[in-house]
Amino acid sequence: MTEQNEPQHRIVVGVDGSPSSIDALRWAVEQARARGAVIEALTAWQYPVSTGWTVPIQADEDLATMMSKVLDDAIAQVAGPECPVAIRPRVLEGGTVSCLLDAARGADLLVVGSRGHGGFVGALLGSVSGHCVQHAPCPVVVVRHTAV
Repeated sequence: MTEQNEPQHRIVVGVDGSPSSIDALRWAVEQARARGAVIEALTAWQYPVSTGWTVPIQADEDLATMMSKVLDDAIAQVAGPECPVAIRPRVLEGGTVSCLLDAARGADLLVVGSRGHGGFVGALLGSVSGHCVQHAPCPVVVVRHTAV
């Protein structure tokens, strides 16, 4: 098989703008550089659904555009102008877990951040990272933010 016909290595990273997701993206850039992979940086959004008293969403609020800016800012913060790997941003409408798991099909690796808490509770995975670890179709790396 020639190099041209070889499948491209891909690392999917969940990015929501939190410090742990920025750290996950930073970690993934180094892994992608070492593996010769591309990064698919993904953020997901959906309109909140609830009953009872809720905070109304303004008709002029464009959640997709807001999340696209969050993703672009995260990529700019981590990669800078001379990023050593290709980063493909994706903004998807839907639940975070389902979007990440769908994107992870055929990927070499799924990388997510874990916000965690201090002490014993900090040892536990969050709901998104926990679901990804249990159900992803590829290996998962959970990156915890460490304040410096």
